[in-house]
Formats: sequence, C-alpha cells, structure tokens
Amino acid sequence: MKKLDAAISRFCYNHPNFGIPNLMLVVIIGNAVVYVLDMLSSYTFSSIITFVPARIFHGEVWRLVSFIFVPPFGGNLFLFAISLYFYYFIGSQLEQHWGTARFNVFYFSGALFSALTGLLIGVLTGGAWETASMSYVNLSLFFAFATLYPDMQMLLFFIIPVKMKYLAWLDAALFAVGILQSLLAGNFLYALIPVVALLNYFIFFGADLLTSARQTGNRVKYRQQYRHSTQTINFKRAARQVQQQKGYLHKCCVCGRTDQEYPDLEFRYCSRCAGYRCYCMEHINNHVHVTEE
Repeated sequence: MKKLDAAISRFCYNHPNFGIPNLMLVVIIGNAVVYVLDMLSSYTFSSIITFVPARIFHGEVWRLVSFIFVPPFGGNLFLFAISLYFYYFIGSQLEQHWGTARFNVFYFSGALFSALTGLLIGVLTGGAWETASMSYVNLSLFFAFATLYPDMQMLLFFIIPVKMKYLAWLDAALFAVGILQSLLAGNFLYALIPVVALLNYFIFFGADLLTSARQTGNRVKYRQQYRHSTQTINFKRAARQVQQQKGYLHKCCVCGRTDQEYPDLEFRYCSRCAGYRCYCMEHINNHVHVTEE
C-alpha cells in the first residue's frame, strides 16, 4: 500500500494538470440536473443511467460513467440538498489540499473499483438490477477529510457543532450497517460494495494510519516505562516522605516558600540540579544550579 501511494504521488507530481478542475462541482451539478429530470419524469430518468450490468452488456455502455450522477436519497429534497452541500464542501477542500490531480485519482479510482465490483456481481448474479453506486465512494470522502482535519468543526444540519473525527465514527457506522445488512440478507457479494470503497481510502491513507498507530504505541510504551522507572518511583517516594515529615510537598530552595503556605503558587523541579531540588516559578529559571548533593 505504501508503494502504491508513493506511485500515485509520483504520478500526480509529474502530471499536475491531470484531471477535471473543480471535479466535485461538476458532480454536484450533474446530480442536481438528474434530480430535476427525475421530478419531470416521475423519478424514472435515473433508471436510464444507473449501473445495471445486463443493460451494459447489451450496449448501454454510458452506464459505466453515468452512474456517478445518480442522486442520493431518491425523492427526499432536504436530505438530497444537505448531502450535496457536504459533498461539495468536503470535495473542494480535499482538492485544495491535495491538488486537482490527486483528488481526481482518489475519486475516479473509487468509481473504477465500484464499477469493477458491479460488473463482477453482474456476471455472477445475472445483473438484471443495479449493482454499483457512488454512495459509499462519496461517504469515503468523509474519512479522507476527517483524517486530514480531525478537529475541524462542522454544523450538522446547520445547527449542531460536531468535530469531523466524530462524524467519521458515524460514517464508519454507516459502512458497518451496510456490510452487515448484506451479510445477514445472504447477499455476500453486495458486501463488497462498501468494502472496495474502504479499500480505496486505505490505498491513500493506509501507510499514514500505520505510522500513526506505531507512534501512538511507542508513546504509550514510553509513558509506561517512565511511570515504572526507578527515577520516577524514587521521586514519588521522596515526595511522600517530605510531605509526611515536614507537612508540605514542595518548597522552593531559594525563597523557602511552600505549597502549604502558598497553595496557588506553582513549583517545578530543576533537571540540571543534582537531586530533587524544587523551585517556585519565580526562581525556576533564576537560580544557581547545584551540581553536587
């Protein structure tokens, strides 16, 4: 996966003008046009452009591309409008961050994987009905955006402020529900549709996620080692003894103020002084370092 991502990066670097600028705007306009045509035709126009393998094998090859413009959420205008807004916002931000070439590769590779999966399902099942859509590819945009901007806040339904990393968990739940529904219904092949959308995401982000996981594991391991190190244990033991014997925990070695007398005063221990020498914030950076006990 790392090598494949590196190959994609090299291709995009060598071909910066590859792809369609403002791709998501083109997709959104296409969805809106099809939605209007559906309303004028009692929602039958979409049937002409959906991904139906049996129709494709009989010469209707435009369905290999036109399924990209099939509107989500059918006749629900409110959900349709909100989905287009989010897809446009996220898609345009990803294109701005990545560049036109990389975003086009990401989006069209997801479409390609979906089309190949749809054809495979069509060959194995007869393909007399829709076997591919862009629903999960579009949802994978949320994963990509949340990976790059986890703490960015968005207004859910234009009212509720939610960080992208939490929306990503909701997105993951939708993927899980889609896979489970297909498996429980016995449609094992249809479970591949959300899986290939996730595969496309992991091609672009798998290496970074693995690196981040390793770094997180190393930080946890370091913290555990630090907590159980001899130096930390001895420091905690010495602090308890001071508190039991003298009635305070921290005492500045310069001015003599203690945390009991000045509870709002902060104290620090100097790493350059020998032993556990404590100083208040006034003297932590203004004292003579002690090199011997």
